[in-house]
Amino acid sequence: MNLPHDFELFSDTQGRWVCRVAGGEPQVGVQVVRSFPLSAPLEAISIVGPDGHEVVFVARLDALDDTRRAAVALALAEREFSPVIQRIRTVSTFGTPSTWQVDTDRGATELVLKVEEDIRRLPGQRRLLITSAHGVVFDIPDRNALDRVSRRYLERFL
Repeated sequence: MNLPHDFELFSDTQGRWVCRVAGGEPQVGVQVVRSFPLSAPLEAISIVGPDGHEVVFVARLDALDDTRRAAVALALAEREFSPVIQRIRTVSTFGTPSTWQVDTDRGATELVLKVEEDIRRLPGQRRLLITSAHGVVFDIPDRNALDRVSRRYLERFL
C-alpha cells in the first residue's frame, strides 16, 4: 500500500483519470472509490487501477494536501452522481409505482418510485436514499429539514 503523499492524480486530455505512484509509470483509467460511502465518506478511499487492483489507499481524505484532496474529490464527484432532493413538489399517487416531481441541487426533475422499499432509511440518521426506477440514487440528507409539504409526502411512504 502506498502512503497518501507519494502519488499524483490527474485527468488526461481525454478525460480519463491517471495515477502515478512515486514517480513510476502512470496508470491510465484509474477509478477513485469510497469503501464506506455512507457511514465514513471521508475515510478509506481507494484509487483502483484498470485491472481492478488497488494502486493507492487513502486512509483519510483530509490527510491529503490541497492539490491531491481536490483531485480525489473531483474524481469522486464525477463517479458518484447523487442529486440532493430539496423539495418534493408533487406525487402522482400514494401507492407504487408513483411519479414524483422534485427539486434537487441540480434542478427540477422527475423520478419514478417502483416500490416503497426503494426508500432507504439509514440507521440512526435522518438521512434517506431514494432509488428511482432508472437506478439514480437521490439523497435527502435530513428529512426534517424539508418543507412541511415535502415531509407530508414522504410520511405517506415511510
